[in-house]
Amino acid sequence: MNRKEFLYASTTLIGGLTLGKFPFPWRRDSIRFGLITDLHFADRDTPDGSSRYYRESLQKLAECITVMNREKVDFLIQIGDFKDQNDPPVESETLEYLKTISNEMNRFDGPTYHVLGNHDHDSISKQQFLDGVTISGINPPQSYYSFDRKNFHFVVLDANYTSSGEEYDHGNFDWKDSNIPRAQLDWLHQDLSRTKKPAIVFVHQRLDEKEGNASYCVRNAAAVRNILEEAENVILVIQGHYHPGDMSTINDIVYYTLPAAVEGSGLENNSFAILEIDQELSMNLTGFRKTDSIRFSE
Repeated sequence: MNRKEFLYASTTLIGGLTLGKFPFPWRRDSIRFGLITDLHFADRDTPDGSSRYYRESLQKLAECITVMNREKVDFLIQIGDFKDQNDPPVESETLEYLKTISNEMNRFDGPTYHVLGNHDHDSISKQQFLDGVTISGINPPQSYYSFDRKNFHFVVLDANYTSSGEEYDHGNFDWKDSNIPRAQLDWLHQDLSRTKKPAIVFVHQRLDEKEGNASYCVRNAAAVRNILEEAENVILVIQGHYHPGDMSTINDIVYYTLPAAVEGSGLENNSFAILEIDQELSMNLTGFRKTDSIRFSE
């Protein structure tokens, strides 16, 4: 990182977490990947009383892409609510917003991945969203999937289902009613059981229930966490949805919520990060603009 980039990267460091309980005896290469979430891109005005600047998310993503290409990260993933919609919603307009922001994401010189958020189902279906984005190596695109890079295992979950198991579709959902259905839970258990590699999980809605955040959490989060804990190889869960950002640890798994990019006007209010995990599983997050940098290590 050059000096100019350093000036807009945050410098807050938080220590005290050890990952020593995870027994991974083989040698690994370090990995570095880019993170951004909650862009909510749409060609719409900011409503009265709102801090969301929808149009500016295109420029914010462009800044993120420039940094990620310069830093030559191994891949880039967005953690959900990639696009938004107008009020009243028009399907054709929403698809244009998706096309515009997806084209910008595709400027990244490497693999790109997507997590589905609740607003990704505004005005359109899950399949329409998947048809409009590039998920590297996953053909046809799926809403939940896994992939390996550099002796690490990555899992993407989709919590955009109602409590009755129906997919979010064309705005037909309650954002407080997010769930991971039984079929996906079974897939998650099987997927994690097939690998001994250190695993990182991505999901839009939160899995780390605590006082005051229930509205932002997957309703069956405890069942999901139970699978992650029983696998004994999950070291980190990365989330979006809660725009201020947050971090917690539950039974030795770190739950990190990345701050939203859509909040606030101007590039000074952008938010994205690069996470590096080294051979010893020490994790260092370099935050840019409003995202704090964090050292997840002793």
